[in-house]
Amino acid sequence: MKYRTLGTHGPSVSSVGLGCMGMSITYGAPDDAESARTLDRALDLGVTFLDTADAYGRGANEELLGAWLRRRAADRERVVLATKFGLRHDADSGRVNVVDTSAGYVRTACHASMRRLGVEYIDLYCVHRRDPATPIEETVTAMAGLVAAGDIRHLALSEVSADTVRRAHAVHPISAVQLEYSLFTRDVVEGDMLDTCRELGIAVVAYAPLGRAMLTGNITSSGELSSDDNRRRWPRFAEENIRHNLTLVDAVHQVAAGIGCTPAQAALAWLLAQGEDIVPIPGTKKRHYLEENAAAADVALSTEHIGLLRNAVPDGSVAGGRYPDQAMSRLGH
Repeated sequence: MKYRTLGTHGPSVSSVGLGCMGMSITYGAPDDAESARTLDRALDLGVTFLDTADAYGRGANEELLGAWLRRRAADRERVVLATKFGLRHDADSGRVNVVDTSAGYVRTACHASMRRLGVEYIDLYCVHRRDPATPIEETVTAMAGLVAAGDIRHLALSEVSADTVRRAHAVHPISAVQLEYSLFTRDVVEGDMLDTCRELGIAVVAYAPLGRAMLTGNITSSGELSSDDNRRRWPRFAEENIRHNLTLVDAVHQVAAGIGCTPAQAALAWLLAQGEDIVPIPGTKKRHYLEENAAAADVALSTEHIGLLRNAVPDGSVAGGRYPDQAMSRLGH
C-alpha cells in the first residue's frame, strides 16, 4: 500500500481508504462477522484510513468499529479513524430530520462518538452536513476547542461550498474536505472547489468513488438490489436511468480491459491519478472487494488511459441525480 498526507496539516493515510457505512446500513442487511474480518484484512493490506459517522445506523457503525478496535487495541496507532457529526435522527421515525452544527452539539456529538468508538481521541472529525443557519466559524471554533482538549486531532468538512471551506480554514486548519467524486460525479470537485482546496493545502477525500458500486460492473439492474437497499430509491438506479448509465459502465469496462485491471480498479486508479491530494474511500463489507479495491493503488495509468477513462463518461452524461431531492437540499452550504 502507498500512503498520502491529508493536506498540509493532516495525517498520513493509505492512498485507498475504507468507507464503513455499508457495513451497517444502506446496502442491504449487515453482516457484522464478515465486516470484522474485512477490517482485519484491511490492516493486513495496509489500509489504515477508516471512515464512519454517527449517523450510520444511529451509532451502530461506530459501535461496530469500537468493538473491532477493542480487539485490535495494539493497532490503534496504525489506524486513522474518521467520523462525522451534524445529522440528527427523529426519535420516532429514525429518519434524519435535523442538521445541527451548533457549538453545543459539536461537543455532545464528539463525546458520544468517542464513547461508541471506545477511543481516547478521533483522528479526523468531520462536519457531515452543515446547517446554513449556524455560522461555520461557530462550528469550527468549537471543533478547535476539542483539538485543544485532545479529543480530536484534525478537522474536516463534507459537502460544503468553497466559500465555507475558506471561512472554516481561516478559523482553524482544515485537513480534508469529503466530497462525492468519481468518474460518474466530477462536477462537485473539479473547478472552484478543487482549486480552493489546493490553494489552501487541503486534501479531497472522495466518497462513493465507484458510483455506489455501479462502476464495478457487478450491477446489471436495480432489480438485483435487495428490498432494503437504499439505492432502489436513488435516481441513478431508477430503471429509466440505470439502463443508460450501464452503457457508460460498459465503456469503462472496455478501457479497463485494455489496462489489464477490473473496472473498479480503473475507476479508483483514475481518481488517484488526479493528484496526490485525492484519497478515495470505497466502501465494502466483503473481503474480496476490499482486496480488489486496495490493489488499485498499484495500477499505473498512462496519460492515454486517464483520458480514455474520462472520455468513457462524458461530462453530463450520467442520468439521474446523485441523491433524492431531500438529501440534495442539504448539500453545498
